[in-house]
Amino acid sequence: MTVYLVGGAVRDKLLNLPVVDRDWVVVGSNTREMLAAGYKSVGKDFPVFLHPDSHEEYALARVERKTGSGYHGFQFSTDPSVTLEEDLSRRDLTINAIAQTVDGELVDPFGGKSDIDQRVLRHVSDAFVEDPVRVLRVARFMARFGHMGFRVADETLELMRGMVSGGEVDHLVAERVWQEMSRALLAQTPAAFFQTLRDCQALAVILPEVDALFGVPQPARWHPEIDCGIHTMMVLEQASLASRELDVRFAALCHDLGKATTPADILPSHTGHEKRGAVITRSLCERLRVPGKMRDLAILTARWHTHCHRCRELKAGTLVKLLQKMDVARKPARFDQYLEACAADARGRLGFEDCSYTQKEYLREAARHFRQVDEAAIARASSDKSAIAQNITDARVSAIRRWQDSSDR
Repeated sequence: MTVYLVGGAVRDKLLNLPVVDRDWVVVGSNTREMLAAGYKSVGKDFPVFLHPDSHEEYALARVERKTGSGYHGFQFSTDPSVTLEEDLSRRDLTINAIAQTVDGELVDPFGGKSDIDQRVLRHVSDAFVEDPVRVLRVARFMARFGHMGFRVADETLELMRGMVSGGEVDHLVAERVWQEMSRALLAQTPAAFFQTLRDCQALAVILPEVDALFGVPQPARWHPEIDCGIHTMMVLEQASLASRELDVRFAALCHDLGKATTPADILPSHTGHEKRGAVITRSLCERLRVPGKMRDLAILTARWHTHCHRCRELKAGTLVKLLQKMDVARKPARFDQYLEACAADARGRLGFEDCSYTQKEYLREAARHFRQVDEAAIARASSDKSAIAQNITDARVSAIRRWQDSSDR
C-alpha cells in the first residue's frame, strides 16, 4: 500500500498556516490488511483507521456515487484498485484536493496550488452539487480565509445557487448546519460566512431569521449604515475582534433579530424589537439545537441589550430587575459575555467602531453592589419567611440607589 498526506494539512502548509491535524489516504490496501498492520478501525460510514503509534487518521482511497437526496445519499467503494486521483476527484474544493507523498512531493491533479496562489475557492468537479454540506463548507472557508484575499470562483458560486434553487440545500439537517456555523463563528472573519450564503441565496433557506434583516431600515441618526443586516454583520465583526468566545459571537449575531418583524408602519423605528427578538432567537436555537448555555445568553442579549445601552438612565429598581434577569450572583461570567455582546452592538455602527463604551464598567459596578447584599443575613432577620425574596430585592434596590446617589452616573 501507498500512503499520502491529504486535505487540510497540505493546504495549510502551502498557506504557511499551522498544521493542526494530519489526515492520510491509503491507496492499494483493504480493511483486512490495515487491521493486520495494527491499525484500529474507527470509521462508521466508510473505512477509516487510527495509526497504532501516531493515532492519526488513515482512510482507504474511495470513490462515491450519489444514490439519494442530502449528504447521506451516497454509496462508497474502497476497492484497492481506486487510484489517488479518483479519491481526490470526489473532494469539494481544489485547495483541498492536493496530496503529498511521504517524500514531500505534491500530487495536484486539479490545480489546487494555483488556486491557493490566486486565492480562489473553486470546486473540483460538477459532483460538487451532490452534497449540500459543501455550500456550508465553502462559506466556512470564506470565514476562515477571507481575510487572506480568498474569493469564491464565479462558476462555483453559480453551482451553489443551482443547489439552492434545486432544493438540495433543503436537505441539510440542524446538527450539520450548527456544526459548520459554529466553526465559522470562531473563524477570523465570521461575517464572510453569512455573506457567502447570502450571495448564493442559501441564507434565506438556512437562516431566514438573519436573511430577513437585510433591507430593513433603521434611523440614520443612530445607525448611519441604516440597513439592519449590514449592522448585524458589523456587530459580529466587532464581537470577533473583542472576544474569541463562541457564546459572545453567537449572541451578537442574534441580538437584533426582532427588527426583521417590525411593523412597516413604524419603520425605521423598532419599538418592541427586543421582546420579538427574544422569541425569534429561542425558536432559531431550538431549530438548530444550539447548546443551552449559548441559547440562554443569546436570548438574554436579544431581550435586554438596549437596557445595557441606556443603563445610566435606569432607576435602581429597574437595574436590580436587569441584574436579576442576568442572574449575576450565580453567573458572573455570563454577565460579562452579555456586556461584551452589547459593546459590540454599540461599536457595530458606521463611524462608531472605536467609540468608548463605559456602560460595561457602570453595570459591573452596579453588579458589585448587587452582590454585596448579604442574602443569608436578610433571611435570618426575616420573621415572615414568605417575604425573604422581596426583602432581598428591596435591600439590593436600596444598595444600588445609594451608590447611584453617591456617583456621577
